[in-house]
Amino acid sequence: MDTFAGKSVLITGASEGIGRALALELAAPAVSLTLTARNAERLEDAASACRARGAAVETVVMDVAVRADCERAVQRALERFGALDVLVNNAGITMWARFEAVSDFSVYQRLLAVNYLGAVYMTAAALPHLKHARGLIVAVASIAGITGVPERTGYAASKHAMVGFFESLRIELDGSGVEVTVVAPDFVVSEIHRRATGPDGRPLGATPMQETRIMTAPECARLIARAMARRQRILITSRRGRFVRWARLIVPRVVDAAAARAIRERR
Repeated sequence: MDTFAGKSVLITGASEGIGRALALELAAPAVSLTLTARNAERLEDAASACRARGAAVETVVMDVAVRADCERAVQRALERFGALDVLVNNAGITMWARFEAVSDFSVYQRLLAVNYLGAVYMTAAALPHLKHARGLIVAVASIAGITGVPERTGYAASKHAMVGFFESLRIELDGSGVEVTVVAPDFVVSEIHRRATGPDGRPLGATPMQETRIMTAPECARLIARAMARRQRILITSRRGRFVRWARLIVPRVVDAAAARAIRERR
């Protein structure tokens, strides 16, 4: 996307799913991308695909839950490209389990460490440089950050925390030149579901979603890139999500029923 020509963009969780798709959507000549993820092989594969589209790419193997890793990633972006204009907090993990069935509660700690604190750490490291650039912070949250979702208590809690943090930070940054775009995707085809944690703390190993019935990662990435170009305040990627945002204030039981149905039908 040539809107970001001459810009330096850092994307966390860029090795697959929405992060990879967004990197490819933005990749173009004169665009500088710093891509981070935990898996070196998948990260390099994503980087190679972006380079093939003409982007300059730096990769950083890291874990957003480790504050020193976040600081290192920002430093690498600055050393390679001399500036940081956009931070995309995309890295995340998820869970699928009814609360009463959960036997390993360490997954709740990990969800908060990655989905919430990881975004906090990255933003803290990047903010002075984003202020200098009058840049943009993108928070890839979820519809589950706007309303409750059964079988995803830990995930929804972490995404509610993320939304609350960035909504509050936006107000603090008023007048600084830095803007915040909160993204709330509905279900998206992504490897995150295959690696979702079950009630025993172990990965499910297979997606519970009906993937033919939900949005693809490239479709989601196109919407995010457009919202970024507009420096849009919030992006909700589905009609269902936009309905939920307002209906929960008026007919909350209807929203609860819709959320329960979505999980039952896995779409």
